[in-house]
Amino acid sequence: MSETSTDQWRKMASAPKDGTRILAVIRGTEQGPADVDVVRWTRHKRDADPCWVSTDSSADCAIVYEDWEVAFWMPLPSSIAPVRTPGLAAQLPEFPRDGQEIGGSGI
Repeated sequence: MSETSTDQWRKMASAPKDGTRILAVIRGTEQGPADVDVVRWTRHKRDADPCWVSTDSSADCAIVYEDWEVAFWMPLPSSIAPVRTPGLAAQLPEFPRDGQEIGGSGI
């Protein structure tokens, strides 16, 4: 694995521990199969020490991962590729104007 590439999985020892959100490979356990989650290194209110916390956790019900559960990481993509390209935009249907509707209730 190349440690400089942004699209390769890296060892957790090199993961940022400054609160940056990252993609992480979560090892399979008796609670479920291996998965990928967005996590960050932070101190959760129920834990004295910082730990890996899923970013879709709530304050009352945090998804906290032990160090051994988080296998590899990579940075989140910095940008999303454009969905509409000039070629595709020309193929899209024209939307109704002046409050007209097409096959719907107009709600």
